[in-house]
Amino acid sequence: MHSQMLKGVLEGCILYIISQEEVYGYELSTKLNKQGFTFVSEGSIYPLLLRMQKEKLIEGTLKASSLGPKRKYYHVTDKGLEQLEEFKQSWGMVSTTVNNLLQGE
Repeated sequence: MHSQMLKGVLEGCILYIISQEEVYGYELSTKLNKQGFTFVSEGSIYPLLLRMQKEKLIEGTLKASSLGPKRKYYHVTDKGLEQLEEFKQSWGMVSTTVNNLLQGE
């Protein structure tokens, strides 16, 4: 998949997952993988999370872990929720349009 297109789609999917529950980076990677994003490496998620934090779409909070060092859990901000709604609307229009085109309608 084209990398620029993937970044936008991936960001929307990450916002959706984090809007459902707080998650830490590895957990997010696992959830994406289970949803079929097997081509997305864990290493490519962290720079995206950092950028999303800088844009104030998400925030991270360090929390203790019983399995070792503290983990940074991410949650969506109000700005992130607005961005998620925009993504859902845009994705709906784009996916419908592309599907219609590919099906010859």
